[in-house]
Amino acid sequence: MRILFLSRWFPFPPDNGSKLRIFNVLRQLSRAHEVALLTFGGAADVANSGALLALREHCSHVRVLPYRDFRPASLRALLGLFSRRPRYLLDTYSEHMADVAADEARRRRCDVVVASELAMAPYALHLPGVAALLEDLELSVFRDAVGQWSVLPHRVRPALTWLKLSAYLRRILPRFAACTVVSEQERANLRAVCPAYASVEVIPNAVDLSSLDGSFGPPRPNTLVFTGSPTYSANYDAVAYLLREVWPLIARTVPDVTLRVTGNTEGVDLASLPRRPRVHFTGHVGDVRPIVAESWVSVVPLRLGAGTRVKVLESMALGTPVVSTSKGAEGLEVKDGESILIADRPAEFAERVVDLLRSPELRARLATAGRRLVESKHDWDVVGQELRALVERVGACQLARRGAS
Repeated sequence: MRILFLSRWFPFPPDNGSKLRIFNVLRQLSRAHEVALLTFGGAADVANSGALLALREHCSHVRVLPYRDFRPASLRALLGLFSRRPRYLLDTYSEHMADVAADEARRRRCDVVVASELAMAPYALHLPGVAALLEDLELSVFRDAVGQWSVLPHRVRPALTWLKLSAYLRRILPRFAACTVVSEQERANLRAVCPAYASVEVIPNAVDLSSLDGSFGPPRPNTLVFTGSPTYSANYDAVAYLLREVWPLIARTVPDVTLRVTGNTEGVDLASLPRRPRVHFTGHVGDVRPIVAESWVSVVPLRLGAGTRVKVLESMALGTPVVSTSKGAEGLEVKDGESILIADRPAEFAERVVDLLRSPELRARLATAGRRLVESKHDWDVVGQELRALVERVGACQLARRGAS
C-alpha cells in the first residue's frame, strides 16, 4: 500500500517521546509498505542531511514544511475563543501544509493517510478518497488539567478547553476509519468523550529491543538516574519535586548516593532548582544507554503529563529497575513490587529507592521481571505487527470501495 504519513514533529534524531514513537512507527510501516513522510520542522532540520538520509532509509519521500508555534495572544488565537475548533489547532493551522498534503496524496495515489497526533488531524480531513487513521491521540493531559486547580476561577479555562475539544472530537472522529491510543486508560478517556465511536485500537509505546541488547556496563551501587530533558515542563516538575522533597530523605539514609539527570538543559532555569550535593545535570547525551545501564535505580517521579513513558520501558529493557509515581507508570501493565516499585508520597518514594539501593536481590528480581515485560508487550517488533495489521485493514476497506466504484 501507499501511505502518506503526516507528522507534527520532525522525527530525527528521535530524542523525545513523540519523535521516538513516530520514528519507530515509520520504521515498522515501511517494512511492508511505501511510506511518504510530510512533516513540520525547522530550518536546522531541512539542513540536516544526515537526518534526512536516516529518514529516507524508511521513507520513499521526505518533505519538511515550517511550523509556527501556538501564540495565545495572536489575533487568530483570540478569534478562536469563538470558534468550534480548539484554539491551538486554529492558530497553528497551515494552509500550505493542507495544500501540500492534498497534492502529495493525489500525485502518489495514496491509499491511507496516517495523521500523527491531534495536531495533524485537520490536514487528513481534507483528503477525499483516502482512508484516514489518527495515530496516538492523547487526552489525559487535557483531562488532568481540569483537576489540577482547586480554585474555581483557575479551573474555568482548562474546563472550557476540555469541553471544546470533546465536542470537536465527536465531530471529526467519524471521518477517521480508526484511531490509535497508547493505553487502555487513554481508550477509556476517548470512549467517555465519544461513546459512539468504536474504532479505537491500543497500540502501546514500545522500544527497539534489539538496540538495547548487549552489555553497556555493570551497575554501580548507590547511583540513580532520571532520563528526560527538563526543557519539558513535566520533567522539570519531576526533577524539582525529587530534589525538594525526596532527595533529602534518600541522602539522609544513603549519604554517598548520586543522581544524574540526562537531557538538554538549554534555556532551563536550573538556578531555581534546589541545590543538592552529588546531583549532576549531564546535558544532552548522544547515547544514554550506558548511563542507564550503569545506574542502580531509574527514578521516575513524574506528576504531570500523559501517555506511557518510554523512559520506563528503556530502563526496564536495559535491566535497570524503576521506582515511579503512579503517573509515571500510567498506561503500563506493571505490578507494584513485581516489575516496578510505585510510590506517590515523598517518604514512601524515598523508602522504595533506599530498599533497592540496599538489596541486590530485590534489584535482580525487578530487573528480570521488567525485561520480560518489555519483551512480551513493548518490543516494536511485536507492536509493529499489530500496527501494520490495523493499517492494512483500513487500507483494504478503502481499496474495496475503489474497486466497487
